[in-house]
Amino acid sequence: MQSPVTLIADAVRERVRGDGVDLAGDLPMVEHLVRDEVGRYSERALSGLQPMLADETVVARQVVAVLTGFGALQPLLDDPGIEELWINAPDRIFVARDGVSECVELELTEQQVRDLVERMLQSTGRRVDLSTPFVDASLPDGSRLHVAIPDITRRHWAVNIRKFRDGMRGLADLVRLGSLTPLAAEFLELCVRSGQNILVSGATQSGKTTMLGALLGAAPASERVVTVEETFELALAAPDWVALQCRQPSLEGTGEVTLRRLIKEALRMRPDRLVVGEVREAESLDLLIALNSGLPGMCSIHANSAGDALAKLCTLPLLAGRNIDSSFVLPTVASSIDLVVHARLERSGRRRVVEIAAPTGEVSGGAVQVTRLFELRDDVLQATGLRPVRTHRFRAGGQDASAAMHAAAAHPAAPRSAAAHPTEMGAPEVGAAEEGAA
Repeated sequence: MQSPVTLIADAVRERVRGDGVDLAGDLPMVEHLVRDEVGRYSERALSGLQPMLADETVVARQVVAVLTGFGALQPLLDDPGIEELWINAPDRIFVARDGVSECVELELTEQQVRDLVERMLQSTGRRVDLSTPFVDASLPDGSRLHVAIPDITRRHWAVNIRKFRDGMRGLADLVRLGSLTPLAAEFLELCVRSGQNILVSGATQSGKTTMLGALLGAAPASERVVTVEETFELALAAPDWVALQCRQPSLEGTGEVTLRRLIKEALRMRPDRLVVGEVREAESLDLLIALNSGLPGMCSIHANSAGDALAKLCTLPLLAGRNIDSSFVLPTVASSIDLVVHARLERSGRRRVVEIAAPTGEVSGGAVQVTRLFELRDDVLQATGLRPVRTHRFRAGGQDASAAMHAAAAHPAAPRSAAAHPTEMGAPEVGAAEEGAA
């Protein structure tokens, strides 16, 4: 027997089928029709023809969610405390609150999961089928959708929805959450305003995209920012901002737009700052070439530490072809990257910056030399007392970094022998760089 929500939703669809009403675009009309049909249902229930409704208001809200939103998932998506939702099976649905996962008491059917995915993909122009068993897409509210289907998955459709968080617009927001100290935030703002090239690293769910958005919030309003992503995730308040995303190939195998192509096209759009959401493969070479030409930029990368991030960035460009070797990549990374900001997701669910390092521009023993400026000591992000070796970007950007660095020097962390000198960040142990990148 169909549920009251399904019966009422079907009745509304039947009424609008011939009227040409846009259920997704005319919310007041939908709410009016739903209230009307809920009243009709209740009248039939009073005569004993159908089960009574426990709460007409709740049922009406559920029907509206079915017709205009994402059905039973809509209350979870509307919950501001939930940051991510995923479906392992129709009866195994999980959410993450403040970085901690929990299973929710909600069961769907296989068909409901498929219908929800199809509805989510309607406005994206993307598809998922046997020929394309994976899909990444952005939902209308900015949330990111990822779907994998059998026989790539063992039995059920696997769905992940990473919600867009609208409250994180600047470094001050991260300070308020305890993810960053005021001193580190002040230094990072100076780095952004002076046009430093910044690499944000961390494992999955460590807050890399949030950090990128917060850093871009410190960029001058006069800058033209071009962002390049696999799927739209960054949301900026910049007045002059162009966002680009990749495109899947068509059923005929044509029309694909890759990150490498987007980076090249972005350079023709007169950017003052180029931002790549994440580098995973050969597109890192195109980004390095752009940064090496003097264009300020940012990107994120999966890594376990600031050192692993630089080592990985020295390796990924080699995937671009056999004519690319480390003799070109290593010095290019050393000279192009000015700062590495490493974030981490704690077991408690807290996300925070745990390390800020500045390459010196030198390469020694096959490793990029860096100076650690901030690191985690006594569970607090503290300044080491060291200063960046390269300060020419501060001067060129008209920023006086001396005040911030004087404050950092005045509040250094407890001395430690390894922090007394610039540190070599070479290749990590085998497998270490990819831990947490899944």
